[in-house]
Amino acid sequence: MKSVDSHEFEQLIKQNYTIIDVRTPSEHYGTKIENSILADIYSPNFKKIMEKFDKEGNYLIYCRSGNRSKTACNFLTKWGYKNVLNLSGGIIAWIEAGKEVIK
Repeated sequence: MKSVDSHEFEQLIKQNYTIIDVRTPSEHYGTKIENSILADIYSPNFKKIMEKFDKEGNYLIYCRSGNRSKTACNFLTKWGYKNVLNLSGGIIAWIEAGKEVIK
C-alpha cells in the first residue's frame, strides 16, 4: 500500500483514476473532493460496494486524516485490487494544501 501527498494525488486525478471517499455519508456530503465516490468503510456493505469496481482499475482513496483510507487500501489490496493509493493526511491535508473541495 502506497501513500501519496496532496500534490501527487491531484496530478493522478488527471490520469483517469477513480477517487473513492471512505468517510461516512455526512462527512462526504459536507465537504468532498470533486468527482469522488462514497464508499463508507464503516458500512457493512463496504466490500459489496467495492466489488462493483474493476480490480485492475486505478483508485485514489481518501478519508478525513488518512487512517481509514489506509485501512481501506489494505483491505482492497488483500481483496486483489492492483493499484490503490492512499491520500496521506486525508482531506485535512488536501485542504491545508489549498486544494479545491466541494461543499
